[in-house]
Amino acid sequence: MAYKSRTLPEELIIFRILNKRMTLSEKDSQRYFHLKKGYEGEVLFDELTEKLQCECLILNDLLLKVNNTILQIDTLIIFSKNVYFYEVKNFEGNYYYDAKIKSTI
Repeated sequence: MAYKSRTLPEELIIFRILNKRMTLSEKDSQRYFHLKKGYEGEVLFDELTEKLQCECLILNDLLLKVNNTILQIDTLIIFSKNVYFYEVKNFEGNYYYDAKIKSTI
C-alpha cells in the first residue's frame, strides 16, 4: 500500500479545464496529451505496486527542490536494505533493442 499517494498534476488539471472550454493550440494540445498519457502510465504503475506483498514503503509523486531546481520522482520504493527509484514512461508504438548498435554519448 502506498504511503504517499499520487495527486493529479496542477498543469494537467488546467489543461483539462481549458480543453473543455476552448480549442487548444497544436503545441498546447500536444502538451496536454503528453501530460495525460504520463499520468495514466503512472496510475497503471501504481496499480502494479499496490500488489506488492512485502515490507516496504511506497512513495509516489515526490517533488523535491534541489539547488533551486524542482525534480519529480514518479515512485520511490524503500525496502529494509534497498531503495528503488522509478521513472515511469507511457509510450506507444513498436520498440526494439539491437545489441549490435552502439551509442555514442
